Amino acid sequence: MFWYEEEIKNLENKRDRLQNKEGLVFFGSSSIRLWKTLESDFNGFNAINMGFGGSTLAACTWFFKRIMTGLQPTGFVIYAGDNDLGDGRHPEEVYICFKQLVTQIREEFGNIPIGFISVKPSFARWHLNDSIRFTNQIIEQEIRLHEDHLFFINVYNHMIDESGLPVGTFFLSEGLHINDSGYALWKTIILEQFEKYGVSVNQPQTDHGTVSLLI
Repeated sequence: MFWYEEEIKNLENKRDRLQNKEGLVFFGSSSIRLWKTLESDFNGFNAINMGFGGSTLAACTWFFKRIMTGLQPTGFVIYAGDNDLGDGRHPEEVYICFKQLVTQIREEFGNIPIGFISVKPSFARWHLNDSIRFTNQIIEQEIRLHEDHLFFINVYNHMIDESGLPVGTFFLSEGLHINDSGYALWKTIILEQFEKYGVSVNQPQTDHGTVSLLI
């Protein structure tokens, strides 16, 4: 995991510079890191972007305590697993890493809301589509077994057309990462899931606008 060291140090520095360390943490791979409008898209949640490029669910689990020490998350939104499959891991391995990450969150921060964004379809990894679909299926099934403030955010079904192929208008030209239209779609879906599962924002509790999430 040494190849992530520079990215992790950058996240540690970012965390240390935060004036308000309480908020909704978005955690995962470059699909999170590259979300330039994240804070404004989730205005009122005090969204904290802790994505790091190339990260896998395995890496998120490995570096979790190092990155999160000092933060006070009111909830998590996670996107990872895409790169695990791209690196050759099997869906079952991604599933195990998902369970390990959730366990760490529960041990460190208790029963706070955790939203897991499904692995997206993409042109660049269409050869892995069967594995992507199966990964989403087994993680969603695991989530549905528990009623502990854990919920599945299905972006996959909204990013394919009637023929089952990825919708090109959601992607950058390289066919892997999403563009502004893709992020606008994700924002809408995530907020809809917040409403469905009762995730809401309380009024600010401090001069810094601290919020808490209820689910």
